[in-house]
Amino acid sequence: MGLTKSDIFTTAQNELASILKAFAHPARIAILQHIIKQQACICNDLVEELGLAQATISQHLKELKSIGIIKGNIEGTSVCYCINEQVWLNVRMLLNNFLVDDVTAKGCC
Repeated sequence: MGLTKSDIFTTAQNELASILKAFAHPARIAILQHIIKQQACICNDLVEELGLAQATISQHLKELKSIGIIKGNIEGTSVCYCINEQVWLNVRMLLNNFLVDDVTAKGCC
């Protein structure tokens, strides 16, 4: 059986790519910023806050949940979301490690 394309990259490279893919939409950034700003779990106020349809927000929440950056709890008929602090710290570390090197073009461009 052949390798999948992701198999030729390191675990860290694949993990960072998954994170950046999940972050790669302004609505997802806005969702994360809103949850962080609230400093608490949020329930059902994203539609009003962002002005997007519930189905659209649900899809974006699904993408963020897929990398574990948010977690949800069912409370009655609604789902409340908050930042997964451990995953947030891991994402911060991965991004810091990726962006730590200075870039010098040495006159090639």
